[in-house]
This record gives sequence, structure tokens and C-alpha cells, in this order.
Amino acid sequence: MSKKVIPPEAVPDEGGYTVSIEGKDYLVMNDAMFTFYQRSMGEFSEFFLALRDEKKILGCRCTSCGIVRVPPFALRCPECNFAPTETIEMADTGTMIATPPITYFANSLFQKQVPFGRGRILLEGADTALSINCYTTRGILVPGLINRGTEMKVVFQDERIGDITDIFCVPAAELTEAQVSKKGLLSSEIDWERAAEPQLPGVTAENRAHFDELLKELEALAAELNDCARARQDIADWQRTIQIKTTGGAFILEIADDRLAIKPGEAAEPDFTIVSPDLGVLLDGLGYRGSLTQAIMKRDLWISKNSEFTTIFKLERMARSLARSKK
Repeated sequence: MSKKVIPPEAVPDEGGYTVSIEGKDYLVMNDAMFTFYQRSMGEFSEFFLALRDEKKILGCRCTSCGIVRVPPFALRCPECNFAPTETIEMADTGTMIATPPITYFANSLFQKQVPFGRGRILLEGADTALSINCYTTRGILVPGLINRGTEMKVVFQDERIGDITDIFCVPAAELTEAQVSKKGLLSSEIDWERAAEPQLPGVTAENRAHFDELLKELEALAAELNDCARARQDIADWQRTIQIKTTGGAFILEIADDRLAIKPGEAAEPDFTIVSPDLGVLLDGLGYRGSLTQAIMKRDLWISKNSEFTTIFKLERMARSLARSKK
């Protein structure tokens, strides 16, 4: 089945929902306005076709001064009285020219990409920088992993459509020498599952007792969330088995049938893992007394997969929904 311009998850259900503001109920109805259109890539077509069909990055070089621009946005060089340029293939390695800002929250059309850095990479041999998304293989992208001057490798999506999101970059230090040197490296050729978990200190009687106490509070909070229809809607049709590891012990957080379940022990094949020295960080986030995203950014919570930030987003929505239902 072909993919659609608007993904199914971005299309709201027919009907609406009720919002309570200052003690009064208001009905909000879902509706739609269609504005589909087509656009030509024009003189940039060669660049995007090369991404899609050849796994190549093209630039243009002035035939007079030799300046190399990427992408090839100038058919004639403005520095040389509009001398013609020639198309050349570029290297797929380079350095970040500035520390990229990280996007954690985006609208539904970009939700599958978060969190991502949006930076500019100066490819080897280029004089201008290419704007590109940045990711990491070390769990969720957080500040400090990619900075100005970080050596980067451009990676190609396995399925490409002729768009700038056909490529992204990761730190070269996270890849093998063979991967860095390979032309047209595909996303599927990178092991996204090998992120090393932070090491936790050994369990003591004191932190085990603290863990047991907080786990009871978490179980009670999960029951509250499950009793809140608005909170359950935030995880509707979402299925995840999450392994939670803390200094005091481990347990499983399961999302299934629009509910949260706390289970003891370790999962055989969890969808992803959360590691935090203090269970209180997760408890505060789900209780709307703190932010799970802020905890991730501060490295108080470690998540094994960048792609699972959507689950964190949904858990934060649940916490906010429960808090609002109590007003």
C-alpha cells in the first residue's frame, strides 16, 4: 500500500470532544479543509533525483573561482559576474558548523521524526553548508551529543521519495570505519539497537526500600490514569512493553488496551528500555509534578531508542489529561 501525504494518524475521528474551561463545558468538533497541491522541484530536480535514485549528494562548482555550493542552488556564480557552474558529486562526510537545536515536540506530520537536531553540515570539499536532520545511535538525542565541529556522516533512508528528508546525519564516531567510508550508507545498515545502557550502582537495602515505596505510589497513579477516560484516550491503540531499570530495582510498564499496567521483573523482549537512578523522576513526570522531556534533556532519564520519543510524548499527555480532569 502506498503512503499518503497525510498519514492516517493525523486524520481526526468524526465527531468531537468536550473541553471544560472555568467550570463550563464546550463542545469541540473535528472538521477538515482540503488544500492538496503539487509543486515542481524545478532546477533542483537533479539534486533530489540523485538523492532518490543514486544515493548521491550533488553540488555545483564555479568554473571561474572554484567555489563549491551544496545544494547546487546557483546555476551561475554571483561572485564571478555570473560565470557558469558545473555539477559535481560531493563527499558524504563533514563537520557541523554550529550546535544544532533539538526539536522534541512537533505537529502530527513531523511526529515520527522527533526528536531530531536540525543542523548545517559542511561536507568535505564544500564552501557552503547543507541543512540536514541529525540523529544519534545512543538512545534519545540530547544536548551535548552533537556540537559545533562534530564529525558527521550522511546516511540515506532505505525508502526515498526525492525529498531532503531522504538523508540525515549521525556522528561519525558512533559508526565503524567501514560504515564511515561506505558511499550511500543506508539507515538499515546501522545498528540502532546497540545503545549502551548507563551503569547503575548496586542495590542496597536503603535504595530498595525507597524503590518499593515509590513503586506503590506509581501503581496507585497508574490506577488513577486508567480511571480517567481523557487520559486513556491519549494512549488509544498504542501498544508498548517498556523495561524500567532504577537503582532500587526493575519492573515492566506495559501500555495495552488503553491502559497502563505495572508488572514485576524483566521483559524478555521489551520494545525499549528506560534507565533512571531514581524512580521518583518517572513518578513525578507521570504525576504532572515534573517533565519527562526535561528529565531526558538533563539525562536523569535515559531512553534506549530515539524513535520511542512518541511514547514519552503520549505518557506526558496522559499526565496532563489527569491533572486537567481534577480541576
